[in-house]
Amino acid sequence: MRNQTFLPIIKQHFQKLGTIALALILAICAGLVLAPAAHAEGRIRIAEQFGVVYLLLNVAQDQKLIEKEAKARGVEVQVEWLQLSGGASINDALLSGDIDIAGAGVGPLLTIWDRTRGRQNVKGVASLGNFPYLLISDNPKVKTIADLSDKDRIALPAVTVSMQARLLQMAAAKQWGKAEFNRLDKITQTLPHPDATAAIITGKTEITGHFGVPPFQEQELAANPNAHVVLNSYDITGGPSSATVLYATEKFRNENPKTTAAFVAALADAAKFITANPEAAADIYLRINKSNIDRKLLLQVIKNPQSTFKITPQNTFGLSQFLYAVGAIKNQPASWRDYFFDDAAIAQGS
Repeated sequence: MRNQTFLPIIKQHFQKLGTIALALILAICAGLVLAPAAHAEGRIRIAEQFGVVYLLLNVAQDQKLIEKEAKARGVEVQVEWLQLSGGASINDALLSGDIDIAGAGVGPLLTIWDRTRGRQNVKGVASLGNFPYLLISDNPKVKTIADLSDKDRIALPAVTVSMQARLLQMAAAKQWGKAEFNRLDKITQTLPHPDATAAIITGKTEITGHFGVPPFQEQELAANPNAHVVLNSYDITGGPSSATVLYATEKFRNENPKTTAAFVAALADAAKFITANPEAAADIYLRINKSNIDRKLLLQVIKNPQSTFKITPQNTFGLSQFLYAVGAIKNQPASWRDYFFDDAAIAQGS
């Protein structure tokens, strides 16, 4: 009797719970169907290194150009700026998710493009311009790379993988043959550009050479009477070429189309600003980098006719073929478009 008395009550209770549970499940399913895809629009973390080659980013930061371009696209963007040294550390930061945009040489880009193909699919977003990289030595005996010996030490951002390291390998291959492309690797040493510049200027360390970037190379030539140019990167690449570029993962680009578009547009704005206002651009460089470089020298660097501030990559394909030929990358690009994202803003690249 007692069980029969409570049975209808228990049954009614579970029926109510079933109705509530069903309603919750339907609501959740509807939410999953109707909710838009979760994008991270509105945040971008950019890693740069040292030198005038990053002036586009300096101007974009100072003038808040990314924020302006994003707002025009209906996005309020939070921009974070980081400064690292060396393509290896930049690539590690990108793959670990600590940054969204990496700033480094074409060499590091090709390395990470090759390693992430079919997975994270890292590709170039834009160039930062064409700049001659100079191999400087304070050893009076060194006139060409053929004069370098085991007693010399060449500072560069990252041994083996940095753009300077790859350029040196290209030069070695031209000098001694493809099989000897890494002949000079053993006398290279990883050192940030500011530290390498200080070493060349003082002449009191084991560093006898520095494969640098502007304006550090110009500072060395101006401050140390023994400092002289051994090699110009344009002589290695066969003319003006983009050495420093910006790149990202396919996931970030796909999930942040408006933010990415705003970033590229801001870089184009910065390039126009520098070309039209070199004096103001110099002041921005000094302010953003807290640099003590002589302003007159800095202006000479910015106005150097061999340097061009633009976002379209130029003359990068030769390096990609060299790296494949010597086994530094496993995948051979068919063109520069293989390792840059398809974007109308850089469609005329090479």
